[in-house]
Amino acid sequence: MKTIKFLKNKSIRLNHTTYKPYLIGKLPSKFAYIYDEDEEKEGITQWFNYKGFTYIEQQDNPWA
Repeated sequence: MKTIKFLKNKSIRLNHTTYKPYLIGKLPSKFAYIYDEDEEKEGITQWFNYKGFTYIEQQDNPWA
């Protein structure tokens, strides 16, 4: 059974995975960025929208 929990800082925990909310103007620079062979980095390609926010899975590593 899928569970959803709304946290105090507007984050959402969905099936033990925490998602951080972003407004359109505040999205991270690697949002919707597709892999580039020259730069060897990957962007964020999975997200969902809910109540005016774009939710992206929160990373555990603060330097990632």
